[in-house]
Amino acid sequence: MSRTVRQISIAADDSLALPNRGSAEPVRRALARPRDPLRPWRIAGLALPFGFLAVVEVLVRLSVLPEHLVPAPSAIAQTLWELGGVRLGRHIGASCVRVLAGFGLGAALALLLGAAMGLSRRLDALLDPAFQALRAIPSLAWVPILLLWMGIDEAPKITLIAIGAFFPVQLSVVAGIRDVDRKLIELGEVNRLDQRALFTRILLPASLPQIFTGLRTGLSLAWMFMVAAELIAATRGLGYLLSDGRETGRPDLVFGAILLLALLGKLSDSVLKAIETHTLSWRDTATDQRSSRSAR
Repeated sequence: MSRTVRQISIAADDSLALPNRGSAEPVRRALARPRDPLRPWRIAGLALPFGFLAVVEVLVRLSVLPEHLVPAPSAIAQTLWELGGVRLGRHIGASCVRVLAGFGLGAALALLLGAAMGLSRRLDALLDPAFQALRAIPSLAWVPILLLWMGIDEAPKITLIAIGAFFPVQLSVVAGIRDVDRKLIELGEVNRLDQRALFTRILLPASLPQIFTGLRTGLSLAWMFMVAAELIAATRGLGYLLSDGRETGRPDLVFGAILLLALLGKLSDSVLKAIETHTLSWRDTATDQRSSRSAR
């Protein structure tokens, strides 16, 4: 009996031994990270805007597009260059600070109120009609009210941006909590989780994908509301450049501010998307499964 056990032990040790150099290569290939099947499409997606700008440049140079209405991208770049790095940096920095402050304030308040409304149907029934009515008010309609209440300093600008970021985040938080699978909640109740543990361990993780979608939407709206906010007696910012270009009849300055807004909006969304990907790395969705199959 002991001899048989010894033979089984030796066989098990041999099976767990490290592979030799010849057999390590297949293992290394199996553990290697699969190639991204969407990499060519991602590269093409990055090249597409540059190709579009090149086409516009050619059409303007051939006089197909009127230069006084659609300036050439090279003229836009020259205008931004003539503004100077320090001056242009001040405009960009002022807009970024306002968006960061307004989005942070609006998103934080939306997360708190949205979670409370998602957990309490009574509170949702009380606040939802007013929120839906306020959400329908255009951004420019808030400008005279905020000017009347807060003056012309930074407070009305940040408040307007916070209003733009608040409603999509609040709506996504409420919908995310309400759309959690009922079986998951029943599983938590079976395991005798209290209300706090039920929220932190089941409701919040299950609703995070929809919450991040609302955060990204709120961030894009924050950039849009920032343009309206900088119409409130601003002397610095990308919205101010837009207004200045319109008043002085300089389409190159207007299009330059628009391109900078698009670039900053894309960069900020990419940062938030990277945070979402890292936070939700535990997900096993159908899209991930299709990507893994195509990689094979």
